[in-house]
Amino acid sequence: MKTQSGTDRSTIISIDALGGERGLSAVVGGMLKSAHKNSDIRFIVHGPAPELSRLVNKHPTLRERTEIRHVEKTVSMDEKPSHVMRHGKGTSMWNALESVEKGEASVAVSCGNTGALMALSMLRLRMAPGVIRPAIAVLWPSRNPAGHNVVLDVGADIRADARDLLNYAIMGASYARNGLALKRPRVGLLNVGTEEHKGRAELKEAAQLIEQAAPAGDFEYVGFVEGSDISGRRADVIVTDGFSGNIALKTAEGTASLIRDLLNEAFRHTIFSRIGALFALTSLRRLSKRIDPRRVNGGVFLGLNGTVVKSHGSADATGISAAIKLAFRLEQNGFSEKLAARVASGAPRVHTGDNDKEQEAS
Repeated sequence: MKTQSGTDRSTIISIDALGGERGLSAVVGGMLKSAHKNSDIRFIVHGPAPELSRLVNKHPTLRERTEIRHVEKTVSMDEKPSHVMRHGKGTSMWNALESVEKGEASVAVSCGNTGALMALSMLRLRMAPGVIRPAIAVLWPSRNPAGHNVVLDVGADIRADARDLLNYAIMGASYARNGLALKRPRVGLLNVGTEEHKGRAELKEAAQLIEQAAPAGDFEYVGFVEGSDISGRRADVIVTDGFSGNIALKTAEGTASLIRDLLNEAFRHTIFSRIGALFALTSLRRLSKRIDPRRVNGGVFLGLNGTVVKSHGSADATGISAAIKLAFRLEQNGFSEKLAARVASGAPRVHTGDNDKEQEAS
């Protein structure tokens, strides 16, 4: 729900305060960081009112922009999505999504169980017309000028046929326009090789569908890409099924953690390496910031009648603030409506008629 006053516009974000591993203080800390950075953000936060009130009321900037809704029931990380769909009513996750469904908030943010969040999102918000399977998209550090690539699906559904992959391409291109400000994103389809004869039958069929849809969808299809291209310059959007995407994501997170640990170990090895680390401190901080997963925290659920951002379960205040920032930026751009128009109609532009100007659908 947005409110307007003159040229000012506020975005209300619904927060599931009980989903994360670091507790309420991390959630409120992330909200506070976001509130300091942007005066147009408002919150509806779902969790235990006594503790939330104590944390929120310490900060006048946050207190005046936050509505607290009491709930004590939560969804645990090990609960099966099927169980949550039957028994999840009244949890902080359910209530956070319900606020979006009712139009009280524009977007929901949760650190909770990914499978349960996707299941409840599909139940409460429903899928957009033309979407059979939703997808989770993430921003992936890359060598492209934007600094990140869009990768989807990274775990919403391990299955994906040719039509699903086509929808992922359309949704991913729309996300790249709104999340990375790319006018004409380049889309690649993940495969075991770039040659046209490689890959499963559904990948070859998807390649044809995506190539045919590219002109109308206002994106460029660059063909098959390999794993090394996920962080490369060849494409801005990498399309794959949730099985491959999730494995790639977890592998990258583990590799980034390993590199940080090895660098720390190397620079602490001798007195000379420690001295060298001092001279390289500025560059090391820049590198650390560049690959810090907290700063690009937030997987966006695409293909629903509403916007949901999934923050990492172990996110701290910085990570949660990044997820809120992403949710705010997408909502300010009208991303959900633009994405629905892209998928449902397949028409890339809407003509105004009176002035014969074209307005991008997303």
